[in-house]
Amino acid sequence: MKPVYMDHHATTPVDPDVLDVMMPFFSQEFGNPSSNTHEYGHRAREAVELARVQIAELIAASSPDEIVFTSGATEANNLAVKGSARSAQQRSGRNLITLPIEHKSVLDPVARLEKEDVNIRYCRVNQYGRIDLEHLRSLLNADTVLVSVQAANSEIGTLQPLTEIAAIVRQYPALFHVDAVQAAGRVPLNVYRDSIDLLSLSAHKMYGPKGVGALYVRKGLRLTPLLDGGGHERGLRSGTYNVPGIAGMGKAAELAGRNLDEHSRAMRALQQRLWNGLLEQIKDIQLNGHPEHRLANNLNIAFTGVDGGSLVLSCPDVALSTGSACTSASPESSYVLKALQIPAARARCSVRFGLGKGNTQEQVDTVIDSLSRAVAGIRQRSILPQFR
Repeated sequence: MKPVYMDHHATTPVDPDVLDVMMPFFSQEFGNPSSNTHEYGHRAREAVELARVQIAELIAASSPDEIVFTSGATEANNLAVKGSARSAQQRSGRNLITLPIEHKSVLDPVARLEKEDVNIRYCRVNQYGRIDLEHLRSLLNADTVLVSVQAANSEIGTLQPLTEIAAIVRQYPALFHVDAVQAAGRVPLNVYRDSIDLLSLSAHKMYGPKGVGALYVRKGLRLTPLLDGGGHERGLRSGTYNVPGIAGMGKAAELAGRNLDEHSRAMRALQQRLWNGLLEQIKDIQLNGHPEHRLANNLNIAFTGVDGGSLVLSCPDVALSTGSACTSASPESSYVLKALQIPAARARCSVRFGLGKGNTQEQVDTVIDSLSRAVAGIRQRSILPQFR
């Protein structure tokens, strides 16, 4: 039997309804959407435009034209961060604000921009990963070109107060970018309500295919493109359209919006069952991230005296991770937990649980039993220092 999958922050399985929508565009409907002289191209273009509508509805965008398709969230974040900073090159003293717990697809482009004389300012977060709004207010000025914040953290699940952040940012000429990859399909998103200028999405985090994403770009906003060569997507992203992927992402967005409330309730119930079961079966565990303002499907737990990597390997019947998939090859402790000033010993003992719609109560109980046995075994031979 396959392991119980609890790594839905890394990726999700493609929904069968999404796959059904995608399949024709691999064979019968193989046209290029840019071929406007025949039916093959027209039908492919219709699929792309329908997906644009479906994604726009998920985030309450005012127009489907504000959706720009990319190869994934990494490209979307790069386009948002680099595109906005470089379009403001004529401005002296360019400042960009972000959080130290952002995804690497924001932090790495930001580091690149620092070499281009962009001043990078990191806003403080509290012990739970929530932004320090007063510190944000103190960092903003007339030279700030962008504030980039992840709606929901991919490791600890903490949700940011987007409406409050937007109210502060709007007092300045800065743009507001939101990495909504982990939030889409899990919490309501409304770019109009929250005055969001740029918002990044990924299909494979909401039961769609890998290799496709999107960037919401508020109408009238000017970005410097990363790619040139054809002028696709309002000149912001040249390249042949991934029609099967785009069609799949559109359907995934439609399903995510339609089932959001039901999915959230189901995940919250499983989350509570998992947390309560682990508390009952295992002593000395602690929750990382905010106890309330967090994704319904996320738990990040530190197991005293147990190396997180060893624990994951000791539970072959459960698919887990110690943090973001983008940093899974790194031997270092989580940079997210480090930014929260969590002691290194505790950070090394932390494991991330990402629940999904394929999980059941029975699977949760299996995970609790597997973890409790593994923790007991490791603690008997562990030499890691205890923490409180």
